[in-house]
Amino acid sequence: MMSSEFLFCGWLQQLLVLLLKLTLSGAIPTNGTDCTARGPASYILVFTGQWSPQTFPKQYPLFRPPAQWSKLIAITHNGQHRLFQEGALASVGLQNFAEVGVTVELVKGAKEARKRRAVGAMYRTAGIPTGIGHSSTELLLQTRSPLLSLMVKMIPSPDWFVGVDSLNLCEGGQWKQEVTLDLQPFDAGTDSGFTFSSPNYPTVPQENITRITSQMPNHPANSFYYPRLTELPPIASIQLTRQSRSPAHQTPLSNHILPHPINPLSTRRFSETPLDCEVSMWSSWGLCLGPCSRGGVRHRTRYILLRPANSGTPCPELEEQSECTPRNCLKHH
Repeated sequence: MMSSEFLFCGWLQQLLVLLLKLTLSGAIPTNGTDCTARGPASYILVFTGQWSPQTFPKQYPLFRPPAQWSKLIAITHNGQHRLFQEGALASVGLQNFAEVGVTVELVKGAKEARKRRAVGAMYRTAGIPTGIGHSSTELLLQTRSPLLSLMVKMIPSPDWFVGVDSLNLCEGGQWKQEVTLDLQPFDAGTDSGFTFSSPNYPTVPQENITRITSQMPNHPANSFYYPRLTELPPIASIQLTRQSRSPAHQTPLSNHILPHPINPLSTRRFSETPLDCEVSMWSSWGLCLGPCSRGGVRHRTRYILLRPANSGTPCPELEEQSECTPRNCLKHH
């Protein structure tokens, strides 16, 4: 009897040791994203808009409204929450932000997630009134929420935005010192407009969030359709720099619009994007006019849909003529 009790206690002890090892090794995560760094980390986040008429000449918005960026929305979180995800459907909050810049539902969702300890904090910066500019904010990341997600809406646009999804700033038990990322536009999948200034045209049924490329959507009317490019130039970028001093002794930089570049990385200039001329289909041939003795001439025309820019292919001839026999001359044969 004593022997069986001893064996049972030994087995139970081994089981408890095994569970303890699994927990310490991270096989049983507590928040979906473990970070073993010592204490929190403070970062300066700088968003740089690079939406220029030289880099993106096609249908570049010059007025009503001109090209600009909305306020930046950022959250720190763990693996149990997503602000957005490429290939998934947009939430109501993301749809409202991507289409009209309203943040009410996004803030509500972040507050609900914070109650579950899935979100650490939410941050915002002021909007940028031009396509080229900088804004910044200060972030404080805790070990329980080491991921960063952010979004900025493109204005004007149907439902296009740039963003970062679940960037992990804590790897290998260490906070990263500096991160720089180029950003490309996303389509929220809730509006079917092709151009920056398209009227509201809801997508029914709603589609997944997709990355916009130089050839997708594959339609000449699309504002980002540049078939000569293998990929779009970056339309924006972010830079995260960890601050070495204690957060209590740092100079606040929240909700700042920076009028000048703050480092060499933000002064990069990309080559001008060539924009080829686009013309309409030929019209029907006009009447054949002219004397019967010399024969007649007929004309057809086409017009320019998109003027070339940045050394793109020039426009072809817009008028064409050919010889013909006037109709009244045919009656004499």
